[in-house]
Amino acid sequence: MKKTLVLLSCCFLSAVSFCQADTSEIAVVPIPVSVSKSTGHFSLPQKVVIEAGTQPEMKQVVAFLKDRMATPTGRQVSTAGNASTATIRLVLNKTTDNVIGKEGYHLSVTPKGIVIKANAPAGLYYGVQTLVQLFPKEIESATAVANVNWQAPCVEITDYPRFGWRGLMFDVSRHFFTKKEVEKYIDDMVRYKLNVLHLHLTDDEGWRIEIKGLPNLTKVGAWNVKKVGYFGSFTPPDSTEPRDYGGFYTQDDIKELVQYAKERFVNILPEIDVPGHSLAAVVSYPDLSCTQGADKYHVRSGESIMDWSHGAPPIALVDNTLCPANEKVYVFLDKVLTQVAQLFPFQYIHMGGDECPKNFWEKSDAVKALMQKEGLKNMEEVQSYFEKRLEKIVESKGKKFMGWDEILEGGLAPDAAVMSWRGMQGGVAAAKMHHDVVMSPTTFAYLDYMQADAIVEPHIYATLLLSKAYQFEPVPDSVDAKYIIGGQANLWTEQVYNMRQAEYMTWPRGMALAETVWSPKAKKNWNGFVGRVEKQLGRLDEAEIKYAPSMYDPIFTVSRTADKQLKIELTTQIPGLDIYYSFDNSYPDRFYPKYTGPLVPPKDAVMLRVITYKGKKPVGRMNSMPIEELNKRADGKSQE
Repeated sequence: MKKTLVLLSCCFLSAVSFCQADTSEIAVVPIPVSVSKSTGHFSLPQKVVIEAGTQPEMKQVVAFLKDRMATPTGRQVSTAGNASTATIRLVLNKTTDNVIGKEGYHLSVTPKGIVIKANAPAGLYYGVQTLVQLFPKEIESATAVANVNWQAPCVEITDYPRFGWRGLMFDVSRHFFTKKEVEKYIDDMVRYKLNVLHLHLTDDEGWRIEIKGLPNLTKVGAWNVKKVGYFGSFTPPDSTEPRDYGGFYTQDDIKELVQYAKERFVNILPEIDVPGHSLAAVVSYPDLSCTQGADKYHVRSGESIMDWSHGAPPIALVDNTLCPANEKVYVFLDKVLTQVAQLFPFQYIHMGGDECPKNFWEKSDAVKALMQKEGLKNMEEVQSYFEKRLEKIVESKGKKFMGWDEILEGGLAPDAAVMSWRGMQGGVAAAKMHHDVVMSPTTFAYLDYMQADAIVEPHIYATLLLSKAYQFEPVPDSVDAKYIIGGQANLWTEQVYNMRQAEYMTWPRGMALAETVWSPKAKKNWNGFVGRVEKQLGRLDEAEIKYAPSMYDPIFTVSRTADKQLKIELTTQIPGLDIYYSFDNSYPDRFYPKYTGPLVPPKDAVMLRVITYKGKKPVGRMNSMPIEELNKRADGKSQE
């Protein structure tokens, strides 16, 4: 009887109002600044009318909303310039709301309709992204879905970003990704309100952008030999293997990408990585090198070309650098940057500067003569000389110069911005010198790192768990926050061979980055984030976006007991999981022994298998861990 009375009460409110929603319905990532939930639901009618302005910037906002409201639901969706009976109203403020800025919004969902207000179209776009997350996960489907109650909980949301720079770096040089694939990456990142796509366009493995007047950059520099396995350990290609793996973007492709991104309120940051990481350019035009014999080089396919045994910078086995003492290099870069600046409207151009080996410079008579002429004391000052000249070229094109934190060494160019990747210290140093900084440290933001144990992940030299990524805080206490313009996660693609793997490596760790750079610092909470991520994974399933389930995998910690036996401890990143295990070579489920404390394997056991459950449901992957590997780790001999 109580249920009947409650239902009747809800019906009196509105024909489209339903009972109090569970708070778990509001699982938005990144978490908004303010959410106030009220009783009832909005239910999507059969005919949906969207009221929106006619500004050109509104075109994609409306197109995206229409697609989500129509495709999975089967509803009829139309637009109206001004309709008092509109289902969803997108309203640009006539008077600026200083609280929400250019990218913020107010979202109101009531039983009678939905209103999103913002100062600019970007704010409406982000408000629409939040609105979509309030509907059932099936709203993400690319085809019609039957038998879904298309409701959204009634809420009042005020939201705006913490940082203006909310970036993802996509390395399209190590492996080429098509224009359509890059567009797909943009579509995925804007779900979570990320707004800068950093394209790593050049490296030792390929030059990916057409430069008119320099045809060899794409005729020669964009192609290598296809190899699979572990990048960096490939056998050198021989002369019989075809150099037909790769590709490049024409200038028309770039214009289309820039426009596609602009319509989704994303800026594209181009990176031309110099003076190191330049083998593709050197192979294309050997006279850019300091080294005789560069005309015998080939674009790298993943074979070893650096000796890292002495740390960074590496010792080059082939000279992959542009010559800082060669005037042809600066003429070349001026020509390249003239065209890059015209193609990319974003205010910054990223010029790399990282991991530049100096051993070939040390042997160069031209570099020695440059040092004497300019009074340069060491190779770091030689690179600084190069970076300062490069900054002048960039600025002559009306752009701002940005580089990795190595550009600090030997003296920073006057107006350079720094992207800090070797931890936070480079960004701290640059900020204290009053330079703009984007924080992008390996410790929290490198999406190419393994997401779980090496026994289940493609092997990389380091690990970045989701829980660690979520700890990222871009503003250290020791610096003035105004110089930290944002944060960024980087997807290097040495071990990423295709788009599905790119998605797998990005999500859900990209959500952790998105929440860090959008949401207020005080709103971040790991347990709350995990609950919302779990809801998002269901949405990614509907959208057929691949992601890593690694947050459910166990973490192995090993040591030795007092009598030298192997001691195995198992933990999980997220709370509420049960771990079940076996030592008998069979595959455990929840009817096997449950982990409750440290394990010592039976004397002759060869395999520990582990799986995690949430209640009665398996959520983690089956982890098959050789006892031999655990013994190596306990003795410090593993290559993990």
